[in-house]
Amino acid sequence: MEIIISNSSGIPIYEQIKEQIKNKIISNELKENELLPSIRTLARDLRCSVITTKNAYEELVKEGYVKTIPSKGFYVAKINKDLAHEEQLSKMENLLDKVVNIAKNNNISRKIINEMLDILYEEDK
Repeated sequence: MEIIISNSSGIPIYEQIKEQIKNKIISNELKENELLPSIRTLARDLRCSVITTKNAYEELVKEGYVKTIPSKGFYVAKINKDLAHEEQLSKMENLLDKVVNIAKNNNISRKIINEMLDILYEEDK
């Protein structure tokens, strides 16, 4: 499982791990009932603390994306795709709200924002 950690992003490492695993679950890259790497294995692979990976997994369990089976490990839980989709839309709305506020405060037109979105959206293809 590929997870990319940025030490300069300002986002806690456990949060980066959690979000990337969550996104892999939502996108169905990680399937329901799939076994995830152990806390120690993931920590070793990412070169971070076991406490960090433990925190990421605990958050994923709390949020319902991962389930734990004692003595067996962490598995991808069955998730409500609609609820997960709504969560992602809410995150996007919050980020776009920030973009709109910056644009309004700096007299940047909606046309320019749309052009930027078009460019950024096409770059990922």
